[in-house]
Amino acid sequence: MTFSTLVPRAIWQKLPGGTGVPPVEMMPPFQPQLLSGPTREPQLHGRDARATGKPSESAGVHKSVEPEPQLHGRDARATGNPSDSAGVLKSARPPFLLLAIACVLLGFGAAVYSGGAVSWLRFGLALLGAVAAHVSVNAYNEYQDFRSGLDARTERTPFSGGSGFLPAHPRFAPAVFGIATAALLLTCLIGLYFLWLRGAAMLYVGLPGVLIVASYTPWLIRRPWLCLVAPGLGFGTCMVLGTYVALTGHYSWTAGFASLVPFFFVSNLLLLNQFPDVEADRTVGRRHLPIVIGVKKSSSIYILFLLLGYLSIGAGVWLRYLPLGCLLGEATLLLAIPAMIRAYRYGEQREQLLPALGFNVIINLLTPVLMAVGFFCKF
Repeated sequence: MTFSTLVPRAIWQKLPGGTGVPPVEMMPPFQPQLLSGPTREPQLHGRDARATGKPSESAGVHKSVEPEPQLHGRDARATGNPSDSAGVLKSARPPFLLLAIACVLLGFGAAVYSGGAVSWLRFGLALLGAVAAHVSVNAYNEYQDFRSGLDARTERTPFSGGSGFLPAHPRFAPAVFGIATAALLLTCLIGLYFLWLRGAAMLYVGLPGVLIVASYTPWLIRRPWLCLVAPGLGFGTCMVLGTYVALTGHYSWTAGFASLVPFFFVSNLLLLNQFPDVEADRTVGRRHLPIVIGVKKSSSIYILFLLLGYLSIGAGVWLRYLPLGCLLGEATLLLAIPAMIRAYRYGEQREQLLPALGFNVIINLLTPVLMAVGFFCKF
């Protein structure tokens, strides 16, 4: 310990007539000279020897140490070394896969309400196919955003902007692409089974779903109105109706009204998540609605879609296609009202918008689950 560590620099700077530099720092470092004998380097062992890149002499081994590769930018800030499996799975955004489960549960509830015998094996396959499709679209999005350079420009929130894994660990990019492709192939295989089982009825919801997964990031994101409705079509029309058809073999107004809620709400989920990313998305050629018509007008569409989703529940109950219990889904209006207000007022203010993003996620997860409970209760 030196004298300069005991007396802070700030005190020296305040002394009158001083240089602002502690005296010890103005002096050259003291280097004692031995009167005789060769100079010996200190012996380092264990962690100290590894930190300096020099093995301990006591080990009797002298090896050249390869220098650590130089890392720059985001790579330099990435200090962790996750295993291959844990790292690649992060790119699938596991917390968001709950949405696929909620939508399949809604289709399952509609099938149970219709009175037909439901096979648990087929329900499990439908659930696996839906989750695999969600994994695929997430992983493709991670990979393509990394390749385009968008990840390096995006300021992430807990609800948008991707996982941030690939910019920190670019060597995993081929593995992420492989996971996306494998998940899509699994979805297709399960879809082929249901196509064989149910016939052409399955094709009407299965084929559009696969096309949305494969084309969302490279193509649909540049078509504003298709980009708006594609998530709702994927999770509402394809996933809810697809589950219903896979379990019953036919379509119904009950399943149709049930699918309208995720159609409007999931479209809104992606729409609101685009608000904080407008500037970054514009730099890589994306053309979603907040870029094309502005955040303020897009917030009006967000409000309209939320209202239409809740009106779909009420209309389905009033027309007796949905049971009275599905009105449980209206409970999330308690979150939708503040979400609408914040989206309209603070669409361009990231910090003020964050609560609305959180409410939006809860609305998307909780509403279909509450409606499924209403189907199961049959009142």
